Amino acid sequence: QVQLVESGGGLVQPGGSLRLSCAASGIVVSIRTMGWFRQAPGKQRQLVASISVGGSLDYTDSVKGRFSISRDNAKNTMYLQMNSLKPEDTAVYYCNTVPGLVPWGQGTQVTVSS
Repeated sequence: QVQLVESGGGLVQPGGSLRLSCAASGIVVSIRTMGWFRQAPGKQRQLVASISVGGSLDYTDSVKGRFSISRDNAKNTMYLQMNSLKPEDTAVYYCNTVPGLVPWGQGTQVTVSS
C-alpha cells in the first residue's frame, strides 16, 4: 500500500517562504493527479493545489500567485513551494491523490505568525 509522508513545515513570519515535501512509498506521483490539502483549526480540509499527470496546475484562489506545486517522478516525491505566506495559511498540510484515495499521512504543520 502507498504511504505518504509530509515534511518541511515550520514557523515562519508573514511574507516568509517554506517548501513542503511529500514522499510516497509507492509509485503514485507520476500516474495520478496529486494535490496538497490543508486543514486549519476548526475548518474542513481543503485542496489548495494540484498537478495532473500531464502537468496541468490548479490552485485555489487564495494561494494563486504565491504557491507552486511540482513533482519529481524519479523520486516519487511532490513539493509545494509557498511564498508570501500569510497568517491565514496556518494549517496542517497534507498530500494525497485528487481525490484522496491513499491513507492520509501525519501532515506537516505550517504556522505563519509574527
